[in-house]
Amino acid sequence: MTVIIVICAIVLVAFAVYSTVKKMRGKSKSSCCGTPEVKAVKKVEDTDESHYPYRYEVGIEGMHCSNCARTVENALNSMDGIWAGVELGRSRANVRAKQEMTQSDFVEALRDTSYKLIDFKIKGGKDGKFN
Repeated sequence: MTVIIVICAIVLVAFAVYSTVKKMRGKSKSSCCGTPEVKAVKKVEDTDESHYPYRYEVGIEGMHCSNCARTVENALNSMDGIWAGVELGRSRANVRAKQEMTQSDFVEALRDTSYKLIDFKIKGGKDGKFN
């Protein structure tokens, strides 16, 4: 009986070491959160800041790693007329928009993810006023 327990323990340790090494080498199929890796950030074609008169700061709950940040950034950048960048350490996204947006627009963009909008601030608008 002791031999079986020792063999099981060795197998578990070997699997843990293998998984850790695989993740450290970047060959793991999942992120730290256990979700499939997002290969690249969705690039925004129009990066001329003057085309984005509206600015927002959106607080996001649930981001733990760079994969989480890429997933949120991709969800936001998939919206029409949006250019977003995520600050993982501050759990927020800085968003530029070509048109006026509402909090509901951002909630909808995150609906199919596991992340939640926890804060919404208007940082600037077409009238040139910035908070």
